[in-house]
Amino acid sequence: MPLPDRPTLILSALFLVQGAAFYGLSQRAELLPQSKPLAEFPAVIGNWRMVREGEIEQDEKDVLRADDYLTRQYANSSGKSASIFVAYFQSQRAGQMPHSPKNCLPGSGWTWTVSDTIHVDIPGRARGIEINRYIVSKSSDVSKSDEHAVVLYWYQSRDRVVASEYQAAAFTAWDALRYNRTDTELVRVVAPDTSNGVEFIQAFFTKLQSR
Repeated sequence: MPLPDRPTLILSALFLVQGAAFYGLSQRAELLPQSKPLAEFPAVIGNWRMVREGEIEQDEKDVLRADDYLTRQYANSSGKSASIFVAYFQSQRAGQMPHSPKNCLPGSGWTWTVSDTIHVDIPGRARGIEINRYIVSKSSDVSKSDEHAVVLYWYQSRDRVVASEYQAAAFTAWDALRYNRTDTELVRVVAPDTSNGVEFIQAFFTKLQSR
């Protein structure tokens, strides 16, 4: 029987730690932070304006099991566009937790060509943030050529931003033990190119975090 690879062992260990933390949390009432509904997220952010409010199908909601959602497309005065998706989980104790976007891409026809992390400076924030970047492509039946896009995503809890799924799981266990809370958000931005996506993130980040 082949031995499990290193990522599998790390993830299994983190799940054990997370399970132990959640068990301890189940012995006391969890702190459920209050936040503004994502529907109140501004439609105008600097020179970015919402051009479409998306909808999430019920079957997708049944899979995600998040407590609140946001899915919108924005455009700025220069004609650049970007979309944002946010899934907010008030608690992860009952098995509700973010699903990594990289697991959803193949199912929707996208394949990745670049997978890395990038640094993004945020105006008014002493330290920038590290986020995931996927450069993806998909064959178009209409134009007979490949479509390209950049997917940028991260996990955030309290004032912390994490790119790694492993670190996100570890921090969730820590928050459960130390702060008696397990709330988190998955934030995903899709844009035509990296600079466009980064510009959009710099415009909305502070407003999303201060909800």
